[in-house]
Amino acid sequence: MNKDTPLTHLLDLLAIEGLTGQESKVAEALTKKLKAAGCKKAWIKTDDAHKRLGEGFESGNLIVKLPGTVKAPRIMFSAHMDTVPLCKGAEPVVKGNRVVSKGKTGLGGDDRAGCAAIVAMVETLLQHKIPHPPITLLFPIGEENGLHGSRMVRVKDLGNPVMGFNLDGREPNEIVLGAMSAVRWTAEITGRSTHAGLEPHKGISAGLIASKAIAVIAEKGYFGKIVKGNRAGTSNLGSMNGGEADNQVMDRAVLTGECRSHNPAFLEQIVKIYKTSFEQAAKSVANDAGKCGKVKFAAISDYHAFRLKKSEPCVGIAIKAVEAIGLKPNPCVMDAGLDANNFNEKGLPTVTLGTGTHHFHTVDEYVDIKEYLTACKVLLNIAQRASA
Repeated sequence: MNKDTPLTHLLDLLAIEGLTGQESKVAEALTKKLKAAGCKKAWIKTDDAHKRLGEGFESGNLIVKLPGTVKAPRIMFSAHMDTVPLCKGAEPVVKGNRVVSKGKTGLGGDDRAGCAAIVAMVETLLQHKIPHPPITLLFPIGEENGLHGSRMVRVKDLGNPVMGFNLDGREPNEIVLGAMSAVRWTAEITGRSTHAGLEPHKGISAGLIASKAIAVIAEKGYFGKIVKGNRAGTSNLGSMNGGEADNQVMDRAVLTGECRSHNPAFLEQIVKIYKTSFEQAAKSVANDAGKCGKVKFAAISDYHAFRLKKSEPCVGIAIKAVEAIGLKPNPCVMDAGLDANNFNEKGLPTVTLGTGTHHFHTVDEYVDIKEYLTACKVLLNIAQRASA
């Protein structure tokens, strides 16, 4: 594998803006690169996930199905196309052994490094006529705000692969065997508007209700990183919106957030604490007539936790591929959600591998070039081992 070409793919893809729901230009660039690498037009398609989502997505998941050169079960490689809003306007530049963002934005190595590594692998396989099994490439949409593309993809559209390798981690020796469950919640608080100067006592402040609820949740130890005995999880307040004028008692507020845990029962408990705290806070804020605020709390399961055994074939192949390039495998569990959550729930055993990307979702994000090139080699090794 020529190291210059994979780096070119990475820089090209990092330079394309493609926030969640706006992935069409990324899909076009990937299609162009894969065709140049030797993929036939008939192998490439975009599914209708965006239409079924109905949330304003530009395009669906990009799916590429390569025929095998040897008789073996089909495998899948995946990497999501979208980036977080922090990456808007990112300009990738090489500084030493890193690719960083030129300005005060995120870089988008999460997950363009994964996309680029897959392109580099396919390019090497096809141009050097390296024996390989049937391979499906999946580039999902909408990963960053809820794993939407992987949730909507149909396994039959992927050609029914027997195992998957998802690119969305850090170090190239990292092999993620499990990830968290997550629940997204919304609290709609209704108070009563009055003139804040003349009759504040007649109003019911939705802002006060929200503040009291979050304060109680934090006091109980259920905000941010949560550890209760041998159980752990996380929770976050993502957004707060409400109010119209400074001289008006806030009559409505909408808060959104998420809760996560590897333990489904503990996750349920975290969500219950949130719901109860908001309901009690609403009852505790009353006006001079004794009327209280109200809250409508809703929670929706985003994705479910999974944990693969080391005996799973995809795990074994990944471990051997990492060992073959002289690294010590690091099987681990990630405190996050991955497209692999949905693949495993669909019955497609999938591990997640590192790409050399660090400090996701921050302006300090970077891709370690040496690690990225090593990740490309790991993928190539996996494809060859899966054909044995």
